[in-house]
Order: sequence, then C-alpha cells, then structure tokens
Amino acid sequence: MEEKLLNKEVQNYINANLHSDLHGLLLKKSPFPDISMQEIVQQIKGKQTAQKKFPFLLKEGIVFPPQLNLEQASSEKTALYKSNILKGKTFIDLTSGFGIDAYYLSQKFEKITLVEQNSELLEIVSHNWGILEKKARFVNQKLEDFLAENRNTFDVIYLDPARRDQNKNKVFLLEDLSPNIIEIQDKLISISNEVVIKLSPLIDLKYLVSVLPNIFRIEIIAVKNDVKEVVVFLSGENSGQISCKCVNLESEESELEYQFGDEENAQSEYSDPEKFIYIPNNSILKAGIFNVISEKFGLKKLHPNTHIYTSMDRIKNFPGRVMEMEVIDGKQIKKKEQFNIISKNYPLKPEEIKKKYGLKDGGESYLIFTQSKKGKIILKSV
Repeated sequence: MEEKLLNKEVQNYINANLHSDLHGLLLKKSPFPDISMQEIVQQIKGKQTAQKKFPFLLKEGIVFPPQLNLEQASSEKTALYKSNILKGKTFIDLTSGFGIDAYYLSQKFEKITLVEQNSELLEIVSHNWGILEKKARFVNQKLEDFLAENRNTFDVIYLDPARRDQNKNKVFLLEDLSPNIIEIQDKLISISNEVVIKLSPLIDLKYLVSVLPNIFRIEIIAVKNDVKEVVVFLSGENSGQISCKCVNLESEESELEYQFGDEENAQSEYSDPEKFIYIPNNSILKAGIFNVISEKFGLKKLHPNTHIYTSMDRIKNFPGRVMEMEVIDGKQIKKKEQFNIISKNYPLKPEEIKKKYGLKDGGESYLIFTQSKKGKIILKSV
C-alpha cells in the first residue's frame, strides 16, 4: 500500500486536494487505477490531522492510517511532555497504535519494542519510523500472547488501552478496557521497573487508587485547559505514597504537585468576594483538591460547592484564571452589553443568562454568576 501511495503523482494529487471537499471527492472516480478514492481521502485526512495534532509527521514519505487510529493517537504536545518524564535502556509500548507516544517517550532509551496486533497499522508505523530514521523492534502480536511468551524485562512498559467495547461504545473502568489492566497488572510489574498507563480524562482517581495498589504517581494533563489524559505510574517498589501533578500545557500557569490524600486533611476558609477572584484550571478541578488550593495559596472560598476563591492581594503562580472583580446588582446590567459569561454553582447556564439579560457574547469583560455562603451573587470584572 505504501509504495502505491508514495508515487509522486499520487502525492501531488493528495497535496493539491488538502482543502477540497472530502465528501465531494469520495463521489468522484479515482484518477489512479490501483488506488481507491477512499485511500486517497484517508491520506488527506491524515495530513489535515497532522497539521494540528502531530506536525512532526508532515514529511515527505509519511503514510497515515484510517481515521479511528488518528483519533485514538496522542497529540504531539502531550507525548512530548511525557517524554521528559521517562528514561532508561529498554522501553516497550504494548499497545503502540499509530506510535505517537512511543516515538516521543522512547527518545531517552537505547532499545525500543513496539507491540501491535493490527498488522496493517504496524506496517505503516514501521515505514514511518524508517522515514524518521528511528529504530525499533516491531512485534505483530496480541498483547496477551506477547506477555505469555515474553522472557525479557524492561525498564519502562507503556500502555494506552483501547477505550471502546465491541459495540464501539466508550468505556472507562479498567476492567472494561482492552487489555484488562486489572488482570495483567501483576504480570506487568513483574517484568518492569515502571509501568506507565494512559487513561481517559473521565476516570475517577479514587477508583484508580482502589484497584491499582502499586500506583506511585498520577499526572493529570490538560492542554489549553482541556484535560486530555490521566497518566498513572506503577511500580512494585512503591512506598505507599502517591505523588500527583496537575499540568496545563500551552498556558503560562504553574504546575501543581500534591500527595494523594492531602485533600482529606486540608480545610478551606470562606469569605465574601474580595478584590481578586481565582478560578482553578480544569486539571485542578479534575483532581478535586479544592481545600488544598485554599491552604496552599492562602485563598478563601466563596462557598463549599463553589470552586471559586478570593483574596485582597493578588497571589502569584496560581494555576488558573485570576481577575480583579466587584460584586454588582443584576439591575446594573444593561441590555446589549458584551461579556464573557461564567456560571458556577448557579441555577442558570450561560446561554440562559445571556437570554435573560439580553447580553452579547465575547469581548474583554467578564460576568461571573455564582454563590457565596450568603446566597447568589454576580461579579463583574474591573
């Protein structure tokens, strides 16, 4: 397949149609007798995806897999971040897929192994790694069969389990993933110093700790305030302490580290809104460390169920949005004014608020509709 697609005329046609209507293209007859229009459109979609998600693959000679494999692949941004965490001699990715994570995570390793049961996908990855001048051992085998036959140990094992069931529905619990992490965790730890598993951003952290007794680290990774993945680290030599980190890539916000369980021992103070208002980023909200934030930064919460904080003096290095605001009465809001609207722990959603007050969306000013311990309040940026 690669040789046909890499024909110069075919590549020129693909590049000339990068901005074409793909549905329209699929209705046309392929100009090449041995390549279908579906195969051509697959490459166009791949290049379009690579522009946003993994631009390092925008090189001559790269071949792209079907859309589902592109969607399931990690972004270059998150893979690059994770690559700075790991190092050693031997690295294995047991669910390599399109190989984006493996390409970056294995940068600081001498020997690399990629295991993938989809032979066509592995063939594409092997070809692409040749173009990128990166070496690896490629194993076309089911993960379970590989583990049953394997006699080697590895410094780091990496997995990104499939999060869809046989009916293509999304699943999140570890026992529903493919492979079943709960079933194979002891085997993985027996052949590696460190096991790294990428999981859904929707996974519950307390659930993870309850079913994976060998966790020693959890990282919650967001990109531009959108939580993309939860990554867990397992080791047979963990001390029982679990260190956690919240990261918001492509922002100027600081990373935040804490110990799992800190939240239960922390307490928040409460206050009416003061001069500055703080809204934690989504990696912090995912972690659920609302009292930790209050204690760590010396901030007061507005309400037990309102994860918004306040202070008289501006706090530096807060992992989230900081705004100077004042409390206003709803009667002060004029129709057709333009605001970015935030609703937290408030009965109305932003769209309902805009409709009620006749507001336009956007601009540089903010309105926050929320609650303090005294009741509903409206905050306006100064």
